Amino acid sequence: MAISLGRRVAAEAVGTGVLVATVVGSGIMGQVLAPDQVLLQLLCNAVATVAVLGVLISLMGSVSGAHFNPAVTLADAFAGRITWSAASTYIGSQLVGGCLGTILAHAMFEQPLVQWTGKTRGGVGQLIGEAVATAGLLLVIAMLVRTGRGALAPVMVPAWILGAYFFTSSTSFANPAVTVGRALTGSFAGIDPASVPAFVAAQLVGAAVGVGLAVLLLGKESR
Repeated sequence: MAISLGRRVAAEAVGTGVLVATVVGSGIMGQVLAPDQVLLQLLCNAVATVAVLGVLISLMGSVSGAHFNPAVTLADAFAGRITWSAASTYIGSQLVGGCLGTILAHAMFEQPLVQWTGKTRGGVGQLIGEAVATAGLLLVIAMLVRTGRGALAPVMVPAWILGAYFFTSSTSFANPAVTVGRALTGSFAGIDPASVPAFVAAQLVGAAVGVGLAVLLLGKESR
């Protein structure tokens, strides 16, 4: 049964919002439970994020495709799987959902709803890390979609994100909407708003590389 654009957009907003609330909320919880222990904070952040991401993909995949990520939406638009008009609406809902997710996390922990004190993140190494994390994510998604194995996404996508949390220098934001949402928190998961443009640029470059690798490996005619 065809699902209306309004329902799909709502699913993208809710999914992205819950994802960002998980990232920010688990970061705050990590700071509460393990102050001054960065490894435990990162582990708490990573485990909660990938667990909820798997659930969200399983629940929302049949509604909106479970993008929750402007880079994924742009890749689908370029591939012709979604119209550019729908893609722009998706991206807008993802950005709004991401910001609301941060506000929700702050409300749960009784913190100021918007904070502009995120960690400065940058430098060539971290930008390369973001490009690698996003390239891998888009490669995983593109390979699954183009080989007809999309049902594995709730496992494969979180698995990549979990690994990238620990092997990339940026701890794998890999998502422009999540990055914007995380710019509104000063917690463990936060990013300085001034660092956002370079991070997003690296993510978009990485997304293009990931899709390009999928085409290289499978060819243009694969489904």
